[in-house]
Amino acid sequence: MTLPVERPLHEYHLRLDGHEWTIAHSGAVLSEEDEQRLLGEERSRAPYGLALWPAAIALAHELVSRAPDLAGRRVLELGAGTGLPGIVASTYGARVVQSDRLEPALALGRANAERNGARSIEHRLADWTEWTDSERYDLVLGADVTYAPRLQPFLRTIFDSNLTSTGRLLLTDPFRSATVRMLEAMELDGWRVSVTKWVLGGEWGERLVGGYECRRNVP
Repeated sequence: MTLPVERPLHEYHLRLDGHEWTIAHSGAVLSEEDEQRLLGEERSRAPYGLALWPAAIALAHELVSRAPDLAGRRVLELGAGTGLPGIVASTYGARVVQSDRLEPALALGRANAERNGARSIEHRLADWTEWTDSERYDLVLGADVTYAPRLQPFLRTIFDSNLTSTGRLLLTDPFRSATVRMLEAMELDGWRVSVTKWVLGGEWGERLVGGYECRRNVP
């Protein structure tokens, strides 16, 4: 497989619950050193969405732990990138829409869906700041999407308008301070937030990633 950018592809294999998923990516951002290196490169040369982030791996684990509840659910993944979480949800019977604002990332996600036999995924080019989707979803997913405070108001609008009244939001990231502040604000606005911790490890060391389930308080 080739990309519309001049970077070699690598493969990540995730084996959980009797399933195996293979994800092509431009590089794994597994340690804090990896993250700083990527952030220091030109985005035109190394678009963030083509890399495999620890938050996506943690979100995949989170979804596997909820596998019995996924069949038939309508799922929206924001900033899907390589597509791992949505592909996992599709494996368990969810109907998934994966969105990203970068065509190269969307193309890679589409290719990863095909190679994993995930046929119930729709891929959409979409920008949070110019959001037009009016559909309602049972589950909205986001792996490391809340890092930029300037984008959080647009995400909050999507959370408010695109979740069903009983829907759930599943977010993951390595406990970024901007995310914690956003979740605290959401709790003040009536959301219930529960936190889990995922420790991802391997020969590259360990990375702690937070998982956040958010639900509206329904009278």
